[in-house]
Amino acid sequence: MTRPILIIGAGPAGLMAAEILGQAGHAVEIHDAMASPARKFLMAGRGGLNITHSEPLDRFITRYGAARPFMDPLVRAFTPAQLRDWCHGLGVETFVGSSGRVFPKSFKASILLRAWLQRLDGLGVKLFTRHRWTGWAADGAVSFDTPSGPLAVEPAATLLALGGASWPRLGSDGGWASLLAEKGVPLAPFRPSNSGFDVPWTPGFLERGEGEPLKRIAIAFKDRTVPGELVVTKTGLEGGALYALSAPLRDAIDREGRALVHLDLKPDLSLAQVQNKLARVPPADSLANKLRKGLSLGPPMGALIREFAGDADLGRTSVLSGLVKALPVPLSGQRGLDRAISSAGGIKLSALDGNLMLRDVPGTFACGEMLDWEAPTGGYLLQGCYATAVAAAKGVERFLTR
Repeated sequence: MTRPILIIGAGPAGLMAAEILGQAGHAVEIHDAMASPARKFLMAGRGGLNITHSEPLDRFITRYGAARPFMDPLVRAFTPAQLRDWCHGLGVETFVGSSGRVFPKSFKASILLRAWLQRLDGLGVKLFTRHRWTGWAADGAVSFDTPSGPLAVEPAATLLALGGASWPRLGSDGGWASLLAEKGVPLAPFRPSNSGFDVPWTPGFLERGEGEPLKRIAIAFKDRTVPGELVVTKTGLEGGALYALSAPLRDAIDREGRALVHLDLKPDLSLAQVQNKLARVPPADSLANKLRKGLSLGPPMGALIREFAGDADLGRTSVLSGLVKALPVPLSGQRGLDRAISSAGGIKLSALDGNLMLRDVPGTFACGEMLDWEAPTGGYLLQGCYATAVAAAKGVERFLTR
């Protein structure tokens, strides 16, 4: 009897690995703890599935930060262009948005997933749901809790694609970490990534600002400046511009207890241009009117400036201009894993060999968000999941051939 390749986890990384191995003619089984596959993938696609990004590849790879040396060859082996071609092969056409992000023309994750599952079914890949991985039996078999009771499977190889520890209600709860720790696999602690940050708002500001978008701004931290948008929340700020700085901001808060960012409320204008425009507004006008007439800035920008201006003389054009271009905003904390889009931490990259096999558990491979890498939103996360899945699946093939 042919022993199957077990893939544990039915998110995008697990499904991609299953496709690669199924196309190579292997018997493949996917086991997932949830009642249906790709729960987080579907949730992420509710507002429009951002598949990847169209920026030049050399710049694209820099988005992986400290994990760039690890991710570089993997992303070059399965590029954003190849990912788009793969989507087209499923009958899902894509387009590049004004921001450079790549989306399906339908915007929907469900259409892509439906076509993908049909392809996997045609390859003979078997999908088992409500099968929660519980580790290894004494004889080395891979064990699961299932609705029918305990199950043990002796695989030809095992590929883990269980996700990180964000959005646990959708299946990525990080519960696998204890099972690998028992095997001596080196792990980095989970930390939130691509999440909101806490700001100590006053009640008065929240009455005016909660839920308001801050559009066409830029946020600066140390030597990095990121343009984009933010949203004022009850606890702080959310948005893609902030997510892009998630790792250095998180590290600063861990180290110092706070981080200070600066918001540029008119990044398309220089400081001199802002001063000139504000100088044309009658000095007796209110702050709100000065911002609206001079700079086309509506609410809640005036309240936001007052929130952090301290004792600054906002009647002086030079002072107000400086705050418009660099408003200091203190961040006092980060939202937890249950509110994060993704997570940092997981299996240390040093725990893997060149085939993405666990050095301490021969025959067991890992990919996707289980690994200790992170990237901002914008298509980089999904691309990374797909690229590591392709690499791990090919690693399984080399292992079995050898």
